[in-house]
Amino acid sequence: MISRYTRPVMAAVWSEERKLATWLEIEVLACEALAELGQVPAGDARTIRERARFDAAEVARIEERTHHDVIAFLENVATYVGPASRWIHQGLTSSDLLDTTLAVQMMASTDLLLQEIDALREVVARRAQEHRRTVMIGRSHGIHAEPITFGLKLALMWDEFGRARERLVQTRERIRVGKLSGAVGTHAHFDPRAEAWVCERLGLRPAALATQVIQRDRHAEFMQTLALVAASIERWATEFRHLQRTEVLEVEERFAVGQKGSSAMPHKRNPITGERLCGLARVIRGYAVTALENVALWHERDISHSSAERMILPDACTLLDYMLYKLTGLTDGLVVYPEAMERNLHLTRGLFHSQTILLELTRRGLERQAAYEAVQRAAMATWAGEGGSLPENLAREPVVAGALTPEEIARLCSLDHHLRHVDDAFRRLGLDT
Repeated sequence: MISRYTRPVMAAVWSEERKLATWLEIEVLACEALAELGQVPAGDARTIRERARFDAAEVARIEERTHHDVIAFLENVATYVGPASRWIHQGLTSSDLLDTTLAVQMMASTDLLLQEIDALREVVARRAQEHRRTVMIGRSHGIHAEPITFGLKLALMWDEFGRARERLVQTRERIRVGKLSGAVGTHAHFDPRAEAWVCERLGLRPAALATQVIQRDRHAEFMQTLALVAASIERWATEFRHLQRTEVLEVEERFAVGQKGSSAMPHKRNPITGERLCGLARVIRGYAVTALENVALWHERDISHSSAERMILPDACTLLDYMLYKLTGLTDGLVVYPEAMERNLHLTRGLFHSQTILLELTRRGLERQAAYEAVQRAAMATWAGEGGSLPENLAREPVVAGALTPEEIARLCSLDHHLRHVDDAFRRLGLDT
């Protein structure tokens, strides 16, 4: 796969040029809204629309003098607009630009992340169908439990990222909020009708009420949603890493021709993508903590959140976009070893049939504790290598032998019993084709 990060789409959303362009559009729309209300001359609003522009390098130079980014921006724009620029920023405060622009950027970022999740789920669905009947052992506590299929494991992954998608869609609606209500949010100098007019054209809803800023619980929820998606990525990267361990080796990250695994050991083929994803998930979780700490601001606003958000919001969105892309590639190229799965399945000589026998014994009238202890004795003998497989050791147990014939034990110790609802699971998820 060719990395689309040669075309940094997400990075562009958070670029300085994109930010200033959005500031400019908000200021122009604000003038047009006020003109609609008769509060700004219509001719001046047209002039502002026609002439308004900025030079990002010049804005940066002015900011070195003003130590204020919005003032630097407004000074630069005014040089292009001329006398009509007196109407620009009329009744607004800096955070009206900053927070409304943040909402636009977070929405655009969410849309890109949703595209990545859709691409990931498409690949996962295909691989799940491919391995719907690829039998493997399920594990609890890392210990062999009962048989599943690799397709079921991937179907679970598909379902989990479906919830990730739902959360992003829901969170997108709560961050789809703009604010042009002035220094303490009272609309003292900017008409709320104009605010609604501008927000509508930006695809936003006006905040029902704000201070000088949009309240940071929204941004904290956004960051926590990103962290939760990252946690799901880490969960599956960890799963694939465990399955690649040499003693297990049921799946393996694709190892490209010419790839090297170790500077010291030429034989190494390491799960480096999975490890990378696990590390990056920790970074985004840290950002979520920072976002939570940004919620508590002094009175109607302080600036303690601003410096942190300039780091965590662009970084988290870009990181998560990258992580989803890499997980898609990892899953698409994952090498699956059905023979190893079958070999590992039979390592415990049928121990995974213990529950099937236990339940059948209780159906035949045995008291549960007595049945459990009889099956456990046969299982422990199997663990110890005494007398062969679990079915063989079960047949030697008087309690079991008194209720089940060897033929019945053999019939119950069948993989079909464990896999009979696999197709139902795929249908419930909507993965049936």
